[in-house]
Amino acid sequence: MAPPILKLDDIFLSFGGTPLLAGAALQVEPGDKICLVGRNGSGKSTLLKIAAGIVESQSGEVFRHPSSTVRYLEQAPDFAGFKTVQAYAEAGLGPGDDPYRVTYLLSHLGLTGEEDPTNLSGGEARRVALARVLAPEPDILLLDEPTNHLDLPTIEWLEGELQKSRSALVMISHDRRFLEKVSTATVWLDRGMSRRLDRGFANFEAWRDQVLEAEELEQHKLGKAIEREEHWLRYGVTARRKRNMRRLGELQTMRSQHRGHKGPQGTVQAALSDAQESGKLVIEAEKIAKTFDDRQIVAPFSIRVHRGDCIGLVGPNGAGKTTILKMLTGQLSPDSGTVKLGTNLEIATLDQKREDLNLEDTLAHYLTDGRGENLLVNGEQRHVTGYMKEFLFQPEQARTPIRNLSGGERARLMLARILARPTNLLILDEPTNDLDLETLDLLQEIVAGFPGTVILVSHDRDFLDRTVTSTIAPAVPDAPDGRWIEYAGGYSDMLAQRKGAMEERKKIEKTAEKPKAESAASVADASKSKGKLSYKQKFALETLPKEMAKAEAEIARREEKMADPDLFSKDTATFNRLAAEMEKLRDSLTKMEEEWLELEMLREELEG
Repeated sequence: MAPPILKLDDIFLSFGGTPLLAGAALQVEPGDKICLVGRNGSGKSTLLKIAAGIVESQSGEVFRHPSSTVRYLEQAPDFAGFKTVQAYAEAGLGPGDDPYRVTYLLSHLGLTGEEDPTNLSGGEARRVALARVLAPEPDILLLDEPTNHLDLPTIEWLEGELQKSRSALVMISHDRRFLEKVSTATVWLDRGMSRRLDRGFANFEAWRDQVLEAEELEQHKLGKAIEREEHWLRYGVTARRKRNMRRLGELQTMRSQHRGHKGPQGTVQAALSDAQESGKLVIEAEKIAKTFDDRQIVAPFSIRVHRGDCIGLVGPNGAGKTTILKMLTGQLSPDSGTVKLGTNLEIATLDQKREDLNLEDTLAHYLTDGRGENLLVNGEQRHVTGYMKEFLFQPEQARTPIRNLSGGERARLMLARILARPTNLLILDEPTNDLDLETLDLLQEIVAGFPGTVILVSHDRDFLDRTVTSTIAPAVPDAPDGRWIEYAGGYSDMLAQRKGAMEERKKIEKTAEKPKAESAASVADASKSKGKLSYKQKFALETLPKEMAKAEAEIARREEKMADPDLFSKDTATFNRLAAEMEKLRDSLTKMEEEWLELEMLREELEG
């Protein structure tokens, strides 16, 4: 085993009260790809900063190999003194590093390098910071939420870059699919301590549950042991005083351990408030289109959204996902086409920019809209501190300004407010940003079990696969041209359908490129010797149009059935069977068309 190039041992850090880190450890060897996981507020980012040398621990050992280079992805890059993003990214290079790497990375991250750093959005600033830390190909790469604000094509590209990277990685992310694809080891930070699993994130959750079950069993055994000792203390036969004092001391120790045990942080317990049922047809959009600055964002697009649908919007940043969302909900008027909203709609929205938050508000004021200490949840009066506890906020935080919350806590607070209000149409724009895995699980359960309608925008592939019944995506993934298509199922289903359509198109193109003249000539040569069509050829020429029409009708019939947006979610087997039948029918139709064309050419030649 190679010696570690980075080692943190017995790290302790406290900001008063319960220690944030109490004996945490992290060991990185060459080639490691470690994901650092834990609840929001468990100290993941702090531990990463200690590893980078940005924060000092109060006690413990930190070792970095003297010859190793370390790069840390900053959450808020400092662009002061840099005229372009290219200059900022190149400043991270060391002697002997290839400057072309910066150009290559910026290009793949959707930047030219000439952008003014003072005019960057939050997402663009994150991309520039990524280019700066990736370009030198350091020995150790520390990444805190590298996928935040990245679109799906860029996330998938980043996965490939990190998989082939020679750098040792330690990364924090709430994107399950990203962690599953990149990580080979997992460090779990929980209640100030760390545990390591030498397998990737795909194995983490089952292992974590086993650890917590074993811990619960140990606490149960300790409780039983205390009961036995207390019974002996009260009713046992008195032995030598020295022995009694020893057992009494052991009992006090066990009591102290049992009282001092800090169990795992609870999970968010919540459900959406009931609302009046909406009409069966929630939204009907007919040929809606939108253009900005001579660029068509949405070409004529039609969709019918029914009660109970959960629709996901995916695509590159800037493709028009939020524009479609706003047009469907009436917040933005289309340039052409119509949008009709159904009856009895009660809409709740979670926007990606968290614009609904006033940072000067306290948590209690925000949740109650400034109406005292109580709020109405499902028709029941609830005290705000009791409701906050369900979302893992402490009562003393009720008077805390929102500006003091982390990104994950702000997202959780907005979720708490939305869930308190009656709704039957839930609009979620990037809802998974900054949420920890446990809160993501809760949101997934809420969305999947929601009796109303959900429309969401997300770059989280795992979340999409687990929740949506259909996916709207650009017709041209790499270069959106305003055309959008609705696919049945989640993100993985969309990819499978795209792949099938692409293979079918290639097959047709390949068939069309065959030297038809040669096959026609061979048929002609065979028939010329007789000077007329054979009986078999005449029969085929007469019957093939009927067979082709029959095949076209069968294809149309199956297309009509597959157009039902609920078919895939209700009967996946039927959907897959229809898709397979359509593929066979289209292949058969192509062959019949080619045969008929050859025979028709031959007939004309013989008659002319």
